[in-house]
Amino acid sequence: MSAPPVPPTRHEEPAIATATRVPPARPAAPPGPRAARPRATGRLAVLAPGALSVLLGLWGIRRQGTLWQDEAVTYDMAHRSLPDLWATLGRADAVHGLYYLLMRGVFRLWDGGLVALRLPSVLAMAGAVVGVAALGRRLAGARAGLFAGMVFALLPAVQRYAQEGRSYALVTALVVAETWVLLRACTERRGACWAGYAALAVLSGLLHEFALPALAAHGVALLVARQPRPVLKAWAGACCCAVAAVTPLVLLSLRQSGQVAWITVSLRGDVLGFLLIAGVGWACALVHRRPGAPRALATWALPLLLLPPASLLLASAATPLYVDRYVLYAQAGLALLTGAALDTLWRSVRPRAALALVAAGAVLVAVGPVGTHLRSPASRTDDVVAISAAVRDRVAPGDGVLFLPSSRRVWLLGQEPALYGAHDLALAAAPHPSHTLYGTELPPTDIRNRIVRAARIVVVREPARERHESSAREAAKEAALHDHFTRCAGKAIGTARIEVYERGDHC
Repeated sequence: MSAPPVPPTRHEEPAIATATRVPPARPAAPPGPRAARPRATGRLAVLAPGALSVLLGLWGIRRQGTLWQDEAVTYDMAHRSLPDLWATLGRADAVHGLYYLLMRGVFRLWDGGLVALRLPSVLAMAGAVVGVAALGRRLAGARAGLFAGMVFALLPAVQRYAQEGRSYALVTALVVAETWVLLRACTERRGACWAGYAALAVLSGLLHEFALPALAAHGVALLVARQPRPVLKAWAGACCCAVAAVTPLVLLSLRQSGQVAWITVSLRGDVLGFLLIAGVGWACALVHRRPGAPRALATWALPLLLLPPASLLLASAATPLYVDRYVLYAQAGLALLTGAALDTLWRSVRPRAALALVAAGAVLVAVGPVGTHLRSPASRTDDVVAISAAVRDRVAPGDGVLFLPSSRRVWLLGQEPALYGAHDLALAAAPHPSHTLYGTELPPTDIRNRIVRAARIVVVREPARERHESSAREAAKEAALHDHFTRCAGKAIGTARIEVYERGDHC
């Protein structure tokens, strides 16, 4: 009698790492309280950090009625007509064009001032926090996910940009979502997952082109995890789609590179700051990767933490480009590593009360002095509301107003000198009619002629910008003031200087 046929062996899918290996199928447990409890705990580990992020985002969202210059540009651009917006993006700020279009839709639905300006960032960052917690749960367990989400929500940079009317929170949410979808694509191998990954990569790149380095971080993670060739090919195809879609935007923004001429990279500040954060990340990874512990989380989190900022720092050797908010999403890697390290310590440290006390102290600092400062007017380099008020207080009808350099006209968007009887001496065409951010100015000779005919001038300047945005027009302004006027008063408001000049050699 022949032996019964041996059933074919089951081939398991290659795993991204130990923590994400798909276990053999088990008989389904009967429904009941014990089966529901882990599922509810997992949901709580993901949703609790998101709720914390929403609360932190709504706390002090008006920031005492203050507005800083980049947010003023968002507000102005989002209130332009579509033809005006399109024409302006062809000349400046194309990198933020999609974000301005989205915010235009928000203001069309509800023109809620500062709350409407910042609420999309609050919600987007809450989504990013939920995504970080979900990644941590998938890669290292529910408690690690809970810790990672909480840490991410409390990070000072995350708290700051969750309350700013700029694109960085939305880009962060999309990059975190990319990472989540990529993890699913690696295990499920479905075309829909790869299509979703490509779509998210395109959208994040169009919101800000510096989201593209996240794709390189994902590629390194796939290589370290020893993913099979079909997965790498699918990832490469998605990257090609994203790069092809974003390339026209990159080429256009290169023609507008003068807008980032103000960026400087400091060895002591930027580079050492990056090295410090990298060191903290490595330390957390070493704590988490104790003998026998899963390593999948570090495989994904370390490249996300290190590669995007490192790529901008390296590029800055040729042209300064590094600004931490441009790669804010890298902070998700730090939160994942910190959350996993805290989970490891929680499992191994005795007594746990000491760890809980240290964690509670860190939370109090993040919410107390740090959080309070981030919601104060002093937390930003400038406050356009305070600057425009200071200019109005010093200008009398018939006075001239001069901006040094011309880009500082951004501080008075919506509060132009003509509204209170003053004259913008260098202005040729206002921002909206000229389809520019700050308006266009007269030739140097005409600017000088207007200045010398004025009796009293209020100068709005930023010395740091003057060094980076020098031109013949700016030189003509300075020469005319030096030759024909005396500086009689001045006031500093953040980085702004409001100065009053009287004609002649005395005040």
